[in-house]
Amino acid sequence: MKYILPFIILIASCESPNKENKQDKKNPLIKLETIVVQKGGLGMQTKLPAQFEAYQEVNLYPKINAYVKYVQVDIGSEVKKGKILMSLDAPELEQSVQQAKEKYLKSNTEFNIDKEHYLRLLEAAKTPGAISQFDLSTYKSKVQSDSAFSNAEKANWEMQKSMRSYLNVTAPFDGVITERNVHPGALVSTSSKDKPMLQLKDLSHLRLQVEVPEMFATQLKLNDTIKFYTSAYPGKKNIAIIKRRSNNINPQLRTEKFEIDVPNNQKIFSPGMYADILVEVKGNVTAFIVPKTAVVSSTERKYVILDKNGKHEKIDVSTGNETVDKIEVFGKINIGDKVVISANDEIK
Repeated sequence: MKYILPFIILIASCESPNKENKQDKKNPLIKLETIVVQKGGLGMQTKLPAQFEAYQEVNLYPKINAYVKYVQVDIGSEVKKGKILMSLDAPELEQSVQQAKEKYLKSNTEFNIDKEHYLRLLEAAKTPGAISQFDLSTYKSKVQSDSAFSNAEKANWEMQKSMRSYLNVTAPFDGVITERNVHPGALVSTSSKDKPMLQLKDLSHLRLQVEVPEMFATQLKLNDTIKFYTSAYPGKKNIAIIKRRSNNINPQLRTEKFEIDVPNNQKIFSPGMYADILVEVKGNVTAFIVPKTAVVSSTERKYVILDKNGKHEKIDVSTGNETVDKIEVFGKINIGDKVVISANDEIK
């Protein structure tokens, strides 16, 4: 019995290394490839969809109830500022203008008569006792009242004439008629706003509007030069300058609207046409640059894995500009830190 125990111990000691070797072969130590992070911004070029709009456009609605007498323009007509586009007819308005004129002339005549009477009384009042002060004050008040009434009638007459001027619809600026919805004989009403009588657009100067994501908007400035392409003219590069920005972030889209002025004297582009804008975005100098494969994104967090002397630590980060294989990251990272190149959730 005393020889059996040492024999068992000897067998156990011989078998232990073999088990450890098998275990090592079964679960070998995995060495993760790392890279040192780089400090500095990552410049990039991004493409954003944009749309042309007319620099000026207006829908022309009737200002009075009337019938269409004639229309001098149609779709595609080029017009100058002040040109009569169409004429309306409203016989009752003509009568109102004439009545207002007659009332003004009558009130003005009465005012002149009373004024002449008052001046004569004023002259007679120079003789002591000839005219009482009460009569003089009464006529003076009557003259002032007649003057106010005459001015009111004149204002009404001028207003009626202004209303009559609405019978001629004129162009408020140079442009092209892009829509026509009325014909001679049609009744137009101020209460109807479904469709305009005419639509006028200035096509010699267009606005190219683009919604820029907020991460890029902060890097764009007024008077920056941009390039854009259109599907109507494939391959043709166009250059323009940023003229306006809204300085307001859309809470739904998280974008800011920019406008680019595009001269269009040759009528090459049209409102509603789409374009692709190429935006050159400078990198953030405070960012760190890592491979895109080093960033792990999940529903809960976004992080990179730092290698600190063989120990791995997950560091939460936010991202910025990116290219095909690199990306900017921001977080608790220092110069000289190493990140795992091919990171994933399975690395513990």
